[in-house]
Formats: sequence, structure tokens, C-alpha cells
Amino acid sequence: EPGPVTLHLRGTNFQLRVWKALLAIPPGRMTSYGAIAEALGRPSASRAVGRAVGSNPVSLFVPCHRVLRKHGALGGYRGGLERKRAILAWEGALASA
Repeated sequence: EPGPVTLHLRGTNFQLRVWKALLAIPPGRMTSYGAIAEALGRPSASRAVGRAVGSNPVSLFVPCHRVLRKHGALGGYRGGLERKRAILAWEGALASA
């Protein structure tokens, strides 16, 4: 039976805020770099959000795969775009089950 996972992440205050925002995105849902920047009160910081997302050391636990570019393009993913597509499809199937 899966249970809670405790992580100790090290990063800048901004990175930690971005990673916390990623944890708030429900499985099967997606957001954009700009939306996260706005939610953090830094609407012009979408590139900084992108850097923080890209520096996430535990990408499956802190779901950086749920972040897309402004117009819905997948953008980058350290594990490759095929893996990002697969994870999003898997989560989408679980969310609609």
C-alpha cells in the first residue's frame, strides 16, 4: 500500500516555491510556466520558473512533467519528450478511471 513520501530538497527559496507549486498540480492536470510565475506573484518570471522546473532533482516525485509551454507545447523534459508524453498519458488515464 503506497504511503506518504518525505523528501528533503535543497534549492534556492525561489526553486523551493516553484517545486511546492508543482506539488499542488493534481495528477492528470497541467499548467504553464507563466501560470506558475503568476501564482508566485512574479508574472514576468516564467523563464526563471522554467529553470527551477528543469533543476528539479526528483522529477517524478515533484511533477515537473505537468508543466507545458504557454500554448500547450510539451517543452523540455530531462527524461525526454517521449517519457513526458507517456507519464502524462498514464496520469490522464488514472485520473479518468
